[in-house]
Amino acid sequence: MNGVRHEVGDVAIVGAGVIGLSIAFELASDGATVRVYDSGEPARGASWAGAGMLAPFTEAIENFALQELCETSLAAYPAFAQRVAAASGIDPHLRLNGILCGAFDRASLDALERRVERLRQAKHGVQLLDHRRTIECEPVLGKGVLGAAFMEEEGHVDNRRLGRALWAACESLGVSVHSGVGGLRVKHDGRKALGVANEAGFFAAGVVINAAGAWSGRLEGLPAECIVPVFPIKGQMLALAIPSALVRHATWLPGAYLVPRDDGRLLVGATVEDCGFDERVTAAGIRQLLDAVLTAAPALENFAVTETWAGLRPGTPDGKPFIGSTPLERYFVATGHFRNGILLAPATAALIHGAIEGRSVEVLRHFSVARHLPEDAKAESKSAV
Repeated sequence: MNGVRHEVGDVAIVGAGVIGLSIAFELASDGATVRVYDSGEPARGASWAGAGMLAPFTEAIENFALQELCETSLAAYPAFAQRVAAASGIDPHLRLNGILCGAFDRASLDALERRVERLRQAKHGVQLLDHRRTIECEPVLGKGVLGAAFMEEEGHVDNRRLGRALWAACESLGVSVHSGVGGLRVKHDGRKALGVANEAGFFAAGVVINAAGAWSGRLEGLPAECIVPVFPIKGQMLALAIPSALVRHATWLPGAYLVPRDDGRLLVGATVEDCGFDERVTAAGIRQLLDAVLTAAPALENFAVTETWAGLRPGTPDGKPFIGSTPLERYFVATGHFRNGILLAPATAALIHGAIEGRSVEVLRHFSVARHLPEDAKAESKSAV
């Protein structure tokens, strides 16, 4: 990575979630000197709170560029997980054994049939299951399920293990990961980023990357045209203790999804709430999840709830992330991934790597900060994309 090593020097990343740590791992693997800063504990926040779903087809993403990026990242996941495991000694439990998407009314089943046909035409592995085959695939589902689509290429990763593995892998490559670092702001000379600073002092860097998730829009010291319109979207989740292999695949239901873990937990998620930076677990949120899952899978009603939690996903006005360079030279963004932060980690790291090296990547124009600038500012920033 000659562009980083010899031209732009050290890299400072603000945000030690899965996105920030994946970028650090990518850059350090190619010889860059990287420091990562986070106000909290690394690999926490939304990275810890999610379910690790890798589901670009089940999600039914409407934007074509985002759909393609998610598919690219899914294809990269086996090699990415293997590299992280080899560097850290921690298996992130990648399971690409398919995702079941259930339909409980005729309209939903018709929509699934249309989606399955589109995916088959695109040469993706997908099956349309009738009621009997759906129950055979996931016996925990109730008699009300009419059928399902089985997305053969999808799956999930244990996001908490992945976060720990990335942290360990980064440190094995010499990345300095600093927790409890609050009040950071970007220092610049009006043309290019110079590093980051807080009350403890100034930390020089040749490149600064904003990967602060839901807090990305609050990073201070930036010109107005570099501030990303990112906002928090809360998701509440819970876990049930179930017998091993009772639920075999990640399963989407109306209003909820199920993700089995190797340790016997069954994750149930997740609400989508626009309520600012409120991270409380609420009775209403947990009731919403339980109502959804027990309506679709009443066999789960007698299992213990062992954990509840909430996290803040980084949302954007158009639902697409911000990835790449900005009007401020040497300042980059990697944020706004909303529900797909875990899925998009490998692709985002690769794109930021290329952007720092100055490689022209056509896909980056779809995720540029410039798309939310006034028209006159867009013209000035085109050369930065």
